[in-house]
Formats: sequence, structure tokens, C-alpha cells
Amino acid sequence: MLNKLKKYKNKKTASYQWGITAEYLCSAFLILKGYSILALRYRNFQGEVDIIAARGKTLAFIEVKARQSKEDALYSVTPQKQYIIRQAAAGFIATHQKYTHHDLRFDVMVVTSPFKIYHLKDAWRFE
Repeated sequence: MLNKLKKYKNKKTASYQWGITAEYLCSAFLILKGYSILALRYRNFQGEVDIIAARGKTLAFIEVKARQSKEDALYSVTPQKQYIIRQAAAGFIATHQKYTHHDLRFDVMVVTSPFKIYHLKDAWRFE
């Protein structure tokens, strides 16, 4: 039983580390594409956004997923997760009013194995 618990903990730790690595890889990718990273792993009482990036007058709130396939990653960004990200984004805008007049966009970035990065811009909208 203890051995199974250790394996579970090691697997969970490895998944967490892979997720953090994916966030840093996506940040580097965005910088190479001309974005400025405003926040990495931004948290407030409303939720969390993996990456907040700006390019021109566009502010992108980005969810990063590290999965075996692009499809698995996209399915894991549920409507509930989208709502949480939107709430966190609203909190960010409220405390960083210089971005009030920027266009807001919600993106998903996926890192798959073997190593490949997908950037789905404007993955969802809120009316």
C-alpha cells in the first residue's frame, strides 16, 4: 500500500513539474513571437491564469496544458475552467487599470510529447 502511495505521489509530482516546465516553454515561445510576459502563474482570490501576455493593444490570458495529445489538452479546458480564468482576468484588469482599453483575448497553449507547442488564439469568448 505504501509503495502504491509513493508511486502516485511521484507521478503527481512529475506531472506538476511537467506543467510548470510547459508554462516556461510557452512563455519563451511567446517572447520569441513578440509578446511581453506580464505575469506568470498569476493568482488572485478569483482564480489563476497561467500566463498573461501583451502584444500591441492586445492582452492575452493564456491557459497552458501539457498533455499527450492536443485534443486531450483542449478538452480539459472546461467551461468551468474558462469561467475561473475570466474571473481572474477581471481581477487583473481591475488592479492594473492601464490595460482597461486593451483588447482582451483568451488563448490556450498546448505542449505535447514529443515536444511540440500549439497556440490556439482566441480559444473562447465571453459576451
